[in-house]
Amino acid sequence: MKTKSTLIRAKKPMILRQSLQNRIVHWGAAVSTFILIASGIFQMPVSKRYMINELPLMAWSGDYHISLMLHYAGAFGLIFFVAFHLYFHIARAEFDIFPKKGDGVKSLKIIKAMLFGGVEPKSEKYLPEQRLAYFFIGLVLLLLIVTGLVKTAKNLAGWNLSDSLYLWSAQLHNLGMFLIILGIIGHLAAFIFKANRPLLRAMFSGKVDSAYIVERHSLWQEGIKMVENAKMSDIQSTQNKD
Repeated sequence: MKTKSTLIRAKKPMILRQSLQNRIVHWGAAVSTFILIASGIFQMPVSKRYMINELPLMAWSGDYHISLMLHYAGAFGLIFFVAFHLYFHIARAEFDIFPKKGDGVKSLKIIKAMLFGGVEPKSEKYLPEQRLAYFFIGLVLLLLIVTGLVKTAKNLAGWNLSDSLYLWSAQLHNLGMFLIILGIIGHLAAFIFKANRPLLRAMFSGKVDSAYIVERHSLWQEGIKMVENAKMSDIQSTQNKD
């Protein structure tokens, strides 16, 4: 038997926040990045030194050539998803995820409200800290892609790169790997806060409930309009049943 609270939750209209395309690009870039991090680490003498290759199903991690092929596969996937993401959103002039003036101050206010209580400022579709995180991770991924391509060109016939350019590319590539790991940790740490968890669920299902949008994203005009339309549909459906 369903409890009263379950019935109440079931009546809340669910609103589409992330399209299937956005979710595919997000998880495609995420999986590609994790493959790049793991394969990049295994190209160092880490696997055999710490006997990771002796773990079940991890014997491949000690083979440099396998790690290199995985790294290239991850790089291809990342470049594809990043290029598709940029082309699609630039072509459609969709820049709501890009940072805006005042995002830093608003982010601090939101974090303060989540830590110590109080009312946080209303947000648009994306929270200010989401836009800043997107900008940071995006820049780091672009750094990794550019420096990775330079390092790859060094191994191609007919490309004569100076040693200093290759050295700087390698150092920046390593820095980028460190920064992207920090960025991922910070990104995941945001979901420690209960208020942010509906955003994580939306990256799987694509939807959040209408109450969450009204409460936290009231400046998202398109979302508020979808909430109002969903409520009107529910009212009409109830009246038709009566």
